[in-house]
Amino acid sequence: MSNWNPGGQPPFNPQGQPPPPPPAGGYPPNAPYPYPPQPNAPYPYPPQPNAPYPYPYLPAAPPGPLTRLWRQIGPVPVARRVFKPSRPGIVQDPVVARMQRIRTLVGLAAVVWMSVTYKIADSARVGDSVGNVANDRLNQSWISVLVLCVTFPVVVGVLLALASASARRELLRRAAKCFGAMVALVAAVFVFPASVLTGFVEGRFATNPVMTVVTYTGILLTFVWVLPFVIAGIGLALLHVFRTADIHETMPPLLAMTLVWEMALIDLFTGAYTGVPAPVRILFMLGAPLSVTAVGLWELRRLHAHHGIGLQGLLMRQGPGQA
Repeated sequence: MSNWNPGGQPPFNPQGQPPPPPPAGGYPPNAPYPYPPQPNAPYPYPPQPNAPYPYPYLPAAPPGPLTRLWRQIGPVPVARRVFKPSRPGIVQDPVVARMQRIRTLVGLAAVVWMSVTYKIADSARVGDSVGNVANDRLNQSWISVLVLCVTFPVVVGVLLALASASARRELLRRAAKCFGAMVALVAAVFVFPASVLTGFVEGRFATNPVMTVVTYTGILLTFVWVLPFVIAGIGLALLHVFRTADIHETMPPLLAMTLVWEMALIDLFTGAYTGVPAPVRILFMLGAPLSVTAVGLWELRRLHAHHGIGLQGLLMRQGPGQA
């Protein structure tokens, strides 16, 4: 007996006798099916969500020892932990982050194109021109970091003067990681001139086999670990504005706008982009400040409109524990 044959009758009658009449009151109703009917199912069984076919589910393999070691002590992962904001409860908007990366890449590409175009046109040696362009871009990035290192303490001092007395300790606690990131980057960069000035690179201290091993190990670590850390650190420090979002979400756009206008003034007084026609020079000197200002104002507006974060929270007037 089944739901398809409630009377228990065989599918055919070999003796040719008519089937018995149904019982009085009809056959009992079928038991309720525990699953909803499937409109186009070839059989009345419900679909299996985790069917072992056609491909079995295989969990991701755990990372190997080298991968785990790289994530712990690699220069780029360490730079990310040092220079990216990590305050609990911080608002991270992927749209803003994507816009910042696009703005940075477009601005860098435009400046490199202009530098390559005019320096190669004025130079007979293309290799030297490309090398000078790369050196100029690296020097400008490092100058931006130094200017930011000078500007940030001034901004923090102004905030301490304007903030309430109860919020100053919390403000200093949040700013500690920003100062730590600055110290880490400056110390990493200082390794290179210190190695040259002390004669460490030239093997001055390699007076015995032990010191020879120490010297070559130090040189290897300098170029394999410290140099990638510095390059990644400069990029992350400029992108995240020395993780100042740990203080407040409005600090990165405010400091970024301040920094680009300071760099524009420095380029104006130092005669940057010499040999470039005046209209193009003005365009590139004002293009970065105007674009960064537009992105910064848009970021402030988005933080206020989508997350309810405004400039009034920068002074922590509501109390030290609130943003």
